[in-house]
Amino acid sequence: MSIELFNRLEQKVASAVEALELLKMEAEELREENSRLKQEREEWERRLGDLLGKFDDVETGAGN
Repeated sequence: MSIELFNRLEQKVASAVEALELLKMEAEELREENSRLKQEREEWERRLGDLLGKFDDVETGAGN
């Protein structure tokens, strides 16, 4: 194997390792964003449930 071929292989391996590291960082960022969005959705669902409960209370009170 010539030295140039070895150097090219080494360069491709280094590029692949760098790409993998970037993908790992991106995946971690996406996991964090996903977690944040899940919390946000849960908060909206809770607030919506509270509002619907108030409507139910008003309707029940108006029926009396």
